[in-house]
Formats: sequence, structure tokens, C-alpha cells
Amino acid sequence: MPELPSPRHRTTSGEPGQEPARLRLALTLAGVCLERPETIATSLPFSVGDVTAGAESELQAVVAGDRRQVDLPLIIEQSNYFANMMKRAASGETSRRAVADLERFLADNSSNVWENSWVRFPLKRLSTYARQVLEQDLLADKQNPAAGQRADSARFFFHAADGTVMLRLPISYLIKLALADLIGSQQILPDLIRQTGIRLLGHYLNDNTSPETFSFNVVSLTPRNGMGAAIARETAIRFLMTQLLILYANQAFGITEHGQQAMAYFAPHPPVRQKELNDHIPDSFYRELFMSPCLSGWDKGEDKFRYMQLCHQVLSRSQLNAVAKLKDAGIILNNLVVLPNVSNVSLANNGTHISIGSRRLTAALQDSGSGFKAAHEKLLGDLTIKISEHFLPLFVGSYTAAPFRLAYSDFHPEKALGFLPHELDYTHLRMLWRRWRKKADISIFGQSVTPFGPPAVDSFISRAFGLKGDFVPDYRLVDYLVCLLSTDRSPALNGQPGNTDLLRRDLADMGVFDEQMSVYLLYKQREYAKMGFSGFEGRHYSLFQTFQGDMGRAADLQTLITALAYKYMAEGVDHRSIPDDPSLESERRQIFFATAIGLPTFFVRKDTANSFLHRIITRTRGGAPQ
Repeated sequence: MPELPSPRHRTTSGEPGQEPARLRLALTLAGVCLERPETIATSLPFSVGDVTAGAESELQAVVAGDRRQVDLPLIIEQSNYFANMMKRAASGETSRRAVADLERFLADNSSNVWENSWVRFPLKRLSTYARQVLEQDLLADKQNPAAGQRADSARFFFHAADGTVMLRLPISYLIKLALADLIGSQQILPDLIRQTGIRLLGHYLNDNTSPETFSFNVVSLTPRNGMGAAIARETAIRFLMTQLLILYANQAFGITEHGQQAMAYFAPHPPVRQKELNDHIPDSFYRELFMSPCLSGWDKGEDKFRYMQLCHQVLSRSQLNAVAKLKDAGIILNNLVVLPNVSNVSLANNGTHISIGSRRLTAALQDSGSGFKAAHEKLLGDLTIKISEHFLPLFVGSYTAAPFRLAYSDFHPEKALGFLPHELDYTHLRMLWRRWRKKADISIFGQSVTPFGPPAVDSFISRAFGLKGDFVPDYRLVDYLVCLLSTDRSPALNGQPGNTDLLRRDLADMGVFDEQMSVYLLYKQREYAKMGFSGFEGRHYSLFQTFQGDMGRAADLQTLITALAYKYMAEGVDHRSIPDDPSLESERRQIFFATAIGLPTFFVRKDTANSFLHRIITRTRGGAPQ
């Protein structure tokens, strides 16, 4: 990385001389030696020998089998919603088409693959220890058994026609139960292996639609371990073990005998058929079918379950509110729009999160005599995020991707732009949409023409003029709310403790977010007080093609960029170099989203107040602020 020229500071608030002194003090208390250039590199957080790492993987779960034996189609057919729709259609109170669409979804599935379905098997197939684990997870409060079982515990049991007590569980929990059963069914098992297996139970989470696992152990990113290759190896081993546990569950629990086959694999996008089903059912029924019951990972699973329901409600509402923003931005010019579904499926996306920690920062926070406090951690952490965001486009399409082709009929701005109205300001949103329309194959006689709305009309135009839409390198980053734009009064990254609390209130008032939810960021600080270590989590990863070649190298680059951010801070870059203004936040993030869409250009103001971005642009061959 070439050296950048000295920063041109722009102060937005506070005393001009205070910011450098505060930053230097925080770095010094963290153990950075600022006296000589040669000592800076070796004492920086996230330098060689200082980095630990862990990862979280989200998988796509499916059940293969006939509709008469798989849980999802059976639950739909046996639901009160379906029965009520049939009755209303028969009486003429509602269109027969609504029922026909749902029946067609159930019948027209030649692959017999049902994404995010639960599985069914006899309770008696569980070992004694697996039953104990299940009973523990069905408690309303795992720390207080006297509180009894969860109020919804009955939904996990039913009786088969022959009276057999059956279990129905999501695959994300099935994996944990398979490990528990394996531990409990072994007659001779060394205590070390048994205790390790019990410890690993907690690494299989059950909080989202998709199965989630996080690292079995924290790994050190050292040259001896291969740096990022170490976390790639750990992730590969964890994925292999997950596959083995699913194979075990299919056989040991009799899932295969009952006409089902559970599977899990990496896939970044919400399933196409799940999107189709979402168009045929209300949002409350969607949550009943697909929101995870949160059996594993939390003491009060029902509280977490309600939180996940809240997330779905908020994201669904947020997408609707994005339409109003598109009209305010001048992208939607009239009232002819295709309203998004009141139920949003974006929570069914799957990505990978890589967290890196600094031993130096963690030790300083553990040492009460160091003087390094949470406020210093926040000051440095927010600036690290702002600096790192400038380099996140390097990852998209290079190490991770989620390729997707949008048809011509998908190019309604209210559909194609996803959550971008909440992530970019109006100026950058308009420029991005204009360049995307130019890139996409939606032009007739040299003029880009967006769809008109009626499917039959759009289909005819697409066929008549050969309009193919567009190929997007990483559509997951557009279709999911990966970050939130700050407001003028409440910046998220100004280094002040409690700033995200203020932002959540502002966004809640705007109908974008909810105060109970954690603020979404592309690169998120992991605070010592909450996590037990000090570091950062990269949440911008979609799908890695390979473990070693892509995930390992991405972890290396993430570490390098984070260490580089601290180096820049030691050399004088501070919060004044990247002022906390929504338009400037949008200016640097537009590059990331343009890369995800596959746009070859972006625009930066010549007089941008982001001096750090200006310095990068001036050192880029062929590029200049516009």
C-alpha cells in the first residue's frame, strides 16, 4: 500500500486542537509506541502476532421429499389460514385465484425440495441425553427451571396416525440435537471427547431462518498458522462436521425412513420458491412458517423468537417506507409503482461473518491500571470503521459474491434498489440508478425503459425487444439492509459513547428501524464489555468460492486493512479527516454498492470534505474527484 500524503483536516465540531491529542492519548494508552516510525508498526493493534479470529457461517437448509411427508407443505395444508382461504373462496368472499396460486405452489414442485422446511421424526429415536438437552431447551428460562416450559412447546410435538409421538424441528436445531444424540449414544467415550462435544453444542445456533454456526475455537492469525488460512481451515472443519451430523440425523432419527432427507449448504440468496410463497401468504403466516423458534443459544428463547419476529416486521415495513424515499429522491416520478410485498424475505439471505480481535487492545481493557477505557476503545473503533469502509469494495467480487440475474420485469426501482434508499443519500442514489439503467439491458432504441407494471405487458416488451435485464455480481448486498445511513443529528461513527442509541431513535421515528434492534453496519466493532474481546466483525461477505483461496485471503485483507487504519491514525488521520455527515457517509459507501452492482464508475465531489477519500482518489491513476 503506497504512503498517502499528509491529511487535509476539516473540523466539523469541537475544538480544533483537541481531536489529535485525544487520539494520540488513546493510542498511547492502548500500547502503541508513537516515538519512532519503526516502533509504530510493531506496536500497532492487529499487527503480526496480535490477531485472533473467529467466524460465523449461515447455511441454506432444505428438506427433500414428497409433499405428503414433508413438514412445510403439510403445515400449510393443515393450517387455519389455508382452511379459511378455501372456505372464503368457496363462498365467493375472496378470489379463487389466491387459493389456486397456493395450491399450485404445493403441487408444482417436481424437484421435491422444500427450502427451510422443518423435519419430522419419532421422539423415541432420541437417546436419553438428547432428550435431556431437548427438555432443557424447551424451558422458558434455562437459568430458572421452576418457570416451566415455553408457552409454545406444544408446537414441536404431534401424534402420528398410529399414535406415535413425533417431533417437528427446524434443521438448525436438528444439528445440535444430532450431536447431543451422538454423545449420549456412545457406550464408551473418553471424558475429554465427551466434554468437548458438550461444549460444541452451544456453537450450533437456532435464532434465524438459516442454520448458523460459529467457530468451535478462537484461532491465532500468525505466519506459523498460515494467517487467514487458519480461520478458513476451522470453518471448513466446522462445515464438514455439520454435514456429518445431518447425515447422522437422517439415519439415526429415522428421518429418511419417513420419506425426508435433510440437507444444508452454502447459498447467499433467499430461495426463489420461498419468495414465490411469500407472494401468496400474509406476513404473519410467513413468520409462523419460517421464523426460527430460537431453541438454542439463549436462556430465554421465546424472547429471542419475538425479537426475530420484530426484525421481520421492521424490515418489511422499512422496505415499504423506501418507496416514499424513492419518490422524494425523484426516481419514482408518478404514483404508478409496484408496491413491495408487506412481508420481506431478506432475513433468509445467508452470509459469512469474520471477526478479528486484538490481543493488545483486549489486554489494555482488562488491565485497570492501563488507563485505556471503553471510551478510548469507542473513539478508535469508530474511526477504524470509517477508514476501513473506504477499502471494502476490494472484497466484493474478488473474494466473495452473490451473483444474480435480474429480469427486465425486475427493473422497477422500488424492487431493484432494495434497501438502498436507507443506505445512500438522494444524490448518490439518483446517480447510481442512472448508471445502473445505462449498464442494464433495458434499452429500446438507445433509451432505457423501465417496466410498466402489468406482468403480461412487461413480458411482451422483454420478448419483443430482447431485453435481458442485468447480471449483478453481489445482489445480496443490495437486497438486504447491510448498513444504515446516519442522520444529521445522530452520527453512528463519531467516536462518542451512546451514539448508536441516538441513531436508533431517529431511525425509529422515520419508520426505518426499531430501537430494540442493533444498528446494522458493514464493519462492526466488537466491544470488550459485550463480547469479552476487542475487535471488529466483517459482515460484508456473501459466498466464498473456496475456503483457503478466498475466505483465508479475505481474512488476511481484513486484518491488513484494520492494521492499516491504526497506522493512519498514528500518522495523524483523525475524525476530522472523515467528517460525520450523512452525505459524506453515503459518498464513501456508494463505491461499495456500485461494486456490488457491477458499475464501472462512481463520482466524488472535487471539494469533498472527506479529505481521506480525496487523498486516495488523487493517488489513483486515471481517477480524479469530479
